[in-house]
Amino acid sequence: MKHRTAWVAMLVLALLFAGGCDSSGNLVSTTVPSGNEASASVVSSDRPTFGIIYPMAHPFYEMITGHAKEAAAEAGAQLIVKAPDEANLEQQIRMMETMISQKVDGIAIDPVDRSALNPVIDKAVSAGIPVICFESDAPGSKRLSYIGSDNEEAGKRMGQLLSGLLEGKGMVMMETGMAEMTSMSERLRGLLDYLNDSTEIQVLEVRYNEGKETAALSHLEEMIESHPHFDAFVALDVMSGSASVHVWKASGLNRYALAFGLMPEIQQAMDNGQITAVVSQHEQLWGERIVGRLLDASRGIAIPPFDDMGLEEVQGIGQ
Repeated sequence: MKHRTAWVAMLVLALLFAGGCDSSGNLVSTTVPSGNEASASVVSSDRPTFGIIYPMAHPFYEMITGHAKEAAAEAGAQLIVKAPDEANLEQQIRMMETMISQKVDGIAIDPVDRSALNPVIDKAVSAGIPVICFESDAPGSKRLSYIGSDNEEAGKRMGQLLSGLLEGKGMVMMETGMAEMTSMSERLRGLLDYLNDSTEIQVLEVRYNEGKETAALSHLEEMIESHPHFDAFVALDVMSGSASVHVWKASGLNRYALAFGLMPEIQQAMDNGQITAVVSQHEQLWGERIVGRLLDASRGIAIPPFDDMGLEEVQGIGQ
């Protein structure tokens, strides 16, 4: 009998660790690559379970997860958080399929492809699982809402910020993420349109890192070597922003560096003089908003189709 009791206790402990419960008792699956997705349901019968799918694993999204966990704990909800190691369409599709099979109560996704994810988003909605998008939209799908900002307007605001720093003239390099990601294409379009229509700023080069950290870093180093007389660099995605921080730290470049998204790493870089200015979409509020909207949707409460988080320009010390 003692052996049986000990065996049961060990099994309970193993299940607790496998479930990834945090200190509040909320089920949280850390950001890990797909490929070993569990097919069994992890949904609690007495608490709603929401899934969050990021484009990739990155500290920017860890910040959002932290706020989402706090909101979920307050609401008595469970979270399953997933992200590929690097931006990957197939892995996002598999993560969606797994959450559908687990019968979660709602899914929030930052889609890496504006159209390729539409069928699996629609499949989730048809199965009675509300889906919202955040940061980047999938407007052709049946998703209920988009949380973020007008990314084309965000690109325009970045152009205005850049023009103010360069007094309407100069040479600039840019790097962005995935070409098929709505947020990336809209930001770039808004930025280029403003620079072409309203300034004399010359765009030397635009590179795409496709959500890969190593590519973001190598592309930036190659552009600096090819265009040593550039005046400013604009990072349109989180990978490029992180790459610029590393390069500016290592080389001590005295050039303007601008980014989207005010995560802790970027805030520290602004304080240290590596990042000049940022266009923020109030990302620190996304986690709470995501959980709140999923909770409303799971209860049949109508949510707005566009949850505009607004824009804010933040400049570093001495700017």
